[in-house]
Formats: sequence, structure tokens, C-alpha cells
Amino acid sequence: MVTELGHFAAILAFLVALCQCVVPSVGYYFGWDRWMRFAMPASALQFALTLFAFLALCHAFINSDFSLSLVAGNSHSAKPLIYRVAGVWGNHEGSMLLWVLVLTLFGMFVACFGRPLPLRLKSLVLAVQSAISTAFFAFILLTSNPFNRLLPPPADGAGLEPLLQDPGLAVHPPLLYLGYVGLSVSFSFAVAALISGRADAAWARWVRPWTLTSWIFLTLGIAIGSWWAYYELGWGGWWFWDPVENASFMPWLLSTALLHSAMVAEKRECLKSWVILLAILAFSLSLSGTFLTRSGIITSVHSFASDPGRGLFILSILGLFSGGSLLLYGFRHSTLVPSGAFALVSRESALILNNILLIGAAFVVFLGTFWPLIAELLFQRIMSVGPQFFNSTFTPFMIGLVLVLPVGAVLPWKRASLSEGLRRMRMALVTAVIAGLAIYWLQPEAQFLAPIGLALAIWLVSGAFLDIWHRIRPRRVSIRAAFARLSGLPGADWGKALAHAGLGISIAGISAVTGWEIEDIRIARPGDSFQLGSYSVRFEQSFEREGPNYLALGAEFELTQGGKTLTTLLPERRHYPAAGRQTTEAAIDMGFWRDIYLVVGEIHPGGGYTVKSYIKPLANWIWLGALVMAAGGLISLSDRRLRIGAGRRARQSTPVRD
Repeated sequence: MVTELGHFAAILAFLVALCQCVVPSVGYYFGWDRWMRFAMPASALQFALTLFAFLALCHAFINSDFSLSLVAGNSHSAKPLIYRVAGVWGNHEGSMLLWVLVLTLFGMFVACFGRPLPLRLKSLVLAVQSAISTAFFAFILLTSNPFNRLLPPPADGAGLEPLLQDPGLAVHPPLLYLGYVGLSVSFSFAVAALISGRADAAWARWVRPWTLTSWIFLTLGIAIGSWWAYYELGWGGWWFWDPVENASFMPWLLSTALLHSAMVAEKRECLKSWVILLAILAFSLSLSGTFLTRSGIITSVHSFASDPGRGLFILSILGLFSGGSLLLYGFRHSTLVPSGAFALVSRESALILNNILLIGAAFVVFLGTFWPLIAELLFQRIMSVGPQFFNSTFTPFMIGLVLVLPVGAVLPWKRASLSEGLRRMRMALVTAVIAGLAIYWLQPEAQFLAPIGLALAIWLVSGAFLDIWHRIRPRRVSIRAAFARLSGLPGADWGKALAHAGLGISIAGISAVTGWEIEDIRIARPGDSFQLGSYSVRFEQSFEREGPNYLALGAEFELTQGGKTLTTLLPERRHYPAAGRQTTEAAIDMGFWRDIYLVVGEIHPGGGYTVKSYIKPLANWIWLGALVMAAGGLISLSDRRLRIGAGRRARQSTPVRD
């Protein structure tokens, strides 16, 4: 009964979405206020119905209702509760329902927190937002219905994909969807601006908090996915340039560019047309990620479906919204005349250069991701693009970005002196150069990658906080006044410093792991010992154990250094009988300065095991930096100026007037 009600709620949500798309649009055209106001209660009702449908699906998974085809194919009665819940979105149909749930959630937030918005602009934004949800509700109900029955029901289910039975993967998809789908709000504001021909500072102030919110969730989602790949897949890496990894990374790059451009549009009334284009492209790349994972054109552990029919439907949605909005942009962008001017050397110019580098980086990732598909379609050639291409083409753009960020952050608006900006950053530059040279001479083997990367990271981190130092100017004021200025700095300034520093921390981790990693692969038997750098590893014994829904074959290793026992590591290979699959569970001794990473592989004749062991310097800094970046975003979001943009303290805001 609950399942049928959930299905009915999804159908009603589709009808409400259709009405929310049509009625406010007609009201906007004729100037009928009541019709435009219909969008607000409709968005709340649409979310409530979608939430009920999603909870009904959760109920079926939690209670192992195998009469639902989706539950029978993606759950098992022996699964722990957390993975039964995660199974709701660990498949194509359930993940699409979650996608639409997040979409309607953001629409409701715009309706609830957008009270200062002019009615005409608000109704347009919600109409566009609902047009997207209408298309995806149609996709779910026509091609991917999660409530299809299976009669007669099986005695038990097939189980969730074993690789997805992990706490990291239980959290990773919802966070990514909050980032992916959150960009739909920026897209809706962009389309509304094109239709109305109005995009001023107040409009840009509204775009920024929604983009920043999406960027925070994307950052966290990508970081958790990378961490999961690191400890779960057993290959010891943290990024493989997998097409679906790239599908989340490209919107992150463009949303970063969008954030910086929106700042210029808000402060200086410039780049409005550029902000709109970036908002369209960022959401278009989010839709392309949805297409990649569900079309069957790529093979990945991240893929949800392999049905070409579904892929064509999503491709049609992508063409409708991306192509339609770009066509509208082509007709209407000339109406968005910039009103601010700036010199060649200024913060505006630095942010434009920042945008060029980010877009260049996104373009090479896009080219490497889609070129094999293009080559096969147009030239009938089977090609693959590996990490070497991405590393060699993407890295120069990031180096340029890191060099520009600290200087650009201290340049004044409108007109600046490059020599003055460099003078203010000279301490950070000297620190980075000296540190890089010292690291080069002190490293055990002469190589350039790690010292250069760490020098760039130090330049970025020290530059971020040197900017804060110059803002309080302690040499020109008393200590008390300096602390007063420090405590009075806006949240956006602290957030910017933390976000830039977080990027530097991640770069430090990436550089150290790439340049100084130690790897050892051998066949070992119980009782064998071997050296791993300065550590000694002893294979104590093998063991078997039974988990909740798997059987594990593991090995016990003792890790020592200088004769002192540090820890015991227990890597495993797990077999899931319901799914007929195996997974590798790495054992990691995590530390601030390094990780010791062990994986046990297949058994060889004579009782030997393949053992892969690594020392990974500063590995955890990669994800620590991502957390610091997200924290910087949260602090920026707490800034009163952005809270006004998000609908707080409406009486003090300056809304756009039609």
C-alpha cells in the first residue's frame, strides 16, 4: 500500500511540476500577479509529494519488500540497515528519484528564502526550475519507474553491488547530487535574466550564494568519492581520471569560475553576460554527467545503467535545456550591457585570468573525457585517453592558477599596480622559493615534482593569510586596533583565505604522494618479513572470518620501525555470496605525515599471497585540503552580505525592481 501511494505521489508531483512551469510563465507574460504567485505554494507541494515518494521507496528497501523489482535487484535481507538505506540510491531508478528530490528541495528553498526577490524574477526562476523537474519526472515515470512490481516476488534479493557497501559510498552520491542539482538554481537565474533582460548587482548577489552552496557540496562529494576510491578499491590511488570522476570535476571547475565571475558582476556590474554563460555551461556539464552514468556508453564502477534508450532520453533533456538556453543566450546576451570599466591591471582582470585558466582546465578534461566517444562516432576508431594525457595538459593550467591567485586577491578593484601587488606578496614568494630549494636539497633522491608542488602550495597558503595580514595592517595601527580589525573582517574574506589555503594543502598532498611514494609488490607467506622504506613489515598469519553478508579471507601484518611495534594491519579480500562478487579491503595506518597502505591479493601455489605495500607521504592532506576549502565556503556563506542575497534581513536588502 505504501508503495502504491509513493507511486501516486510521484505522478502527482509530475502534474504539479507541469502546472508550476506553465502557470507562472503565463502570469509573467500577461502581468498577472496571482498566477505568478502560484509558483511559491506549488514548489512546496511539489517537494512534499516527491519527499513522500522517496520515503515510500526507502520504506520498501528497509523492510526488504522484494515484490518491488528495484528492491529485489539491489537489496538483500542479510544486508546491514545502513546499506539497505544506501541501496535506495545505489541504482539507476532510485538515484534519479533522489536527483529530483534534491531538485525540488532547491526549488522550495528559492520560494521560501527568496522573499526579497521581485515577483516577476522569482516566478521566472521557479518556472524554469520546475521545467527541469517536469522533464526528469517524465523520464522517471516513462523509463525508470522505481515502483514497478515483480510478481511473484523472490524469496530474497540479489544484493547491492559490493563496492557500494561502504559508509563513504552511502554519503558520496547525496553530496554530489546536492552539488550537481544545486547548480540548477544558478541556471534558472541565468535563464530568467535572459528572458527578462535584467541582470544587475542584486541579481548577481542572488546567484552567488546558490552557486557557493553547490560548490561546497560538490567539493565534499568529490573528496569523499576520492577517499573511498583510495581505501576501498585497493589500487592505492586517489584519482584515476575515470570519465565519471571527470563528470563531477568539470562542473566543480566551472562553478569555481562562476563564483569568481559573479563577484565581479556584483561588485563592479561587469561580466554579467559571462556569468550567465558560465551558469548555463556549469549546469549543462552536470546534465552531461547524468548522461554519462546512465547511457551505457562508458564502463565504470560509478555507472548506474546501460540502457541506450534511457541515455537518449537524458540526451534529449540535455539538448533541450542546454541547447535551448544557449540559443536564448545567443539572441539575448547583447541586452545585458556592462556598466563598469576597469584597467588592464586590476582585480577584475585577475579574476578574468582566473576564469580563463579554470575554463581551459575544464576544456582539456572535457576533451579527454569525450574524445574517445567522438572518435568512435565520427571516425570509427576505438581510442582511450589515459592519465598521462590529463596530467600533462591539466597541470599547466593549475600551475598558472596557483601563481595568479595570491596576487590577484590583493589587487584593488578597477585600477591597480602590479608592482605593488607583488611587493605585498614578496614575503610569501621568498618563503615559497626558500622552502622549495630546501626541500629539493633535503629529499633523499633528486627529483623536481614534489619540491615544485610544495613550493607552489606554500606560496598559495602563505599568500592567502598574508592577504589577511595586510587587511588588518598591524604596522600602522596598535595591537588592540589590529585585533579589532581582525575580528571585524567579513566572513567572505576569511572564507576566501581558507578556500585558497585548502587548495594549497591539497596540492601539497598531491605533490608529495606523486613524487615520494614508495611501492613494494611481492609474494609473501606467513612468517616472512620485508622492508618498506624505514619500516619493517612481518606477515604474521592468514585468517578467515564471516561478516554480516560476506566471507572474508584476511592477513595479519605487524608494522615496526626501529624495533618498535607501531600497529597491526589487517587487509582482507571479501566474497559476497548474494552478488557473487569480491572486493579488496586495504589496511591503512593513517598518519598526519604519511600513510602505510597494505593490500593482500590472490593466493599462489605453496601458500604465498600477493602483497602490495606503499608509503604515501602527506596522503591525508589531499582530503584535509578539500575539507578546509569546504569550510571556507561555509564561512563565506555565513557572511551577512551573502545572507542578504539568500533572503535574510530583507528590509536591509536592495531588491531589483522591474
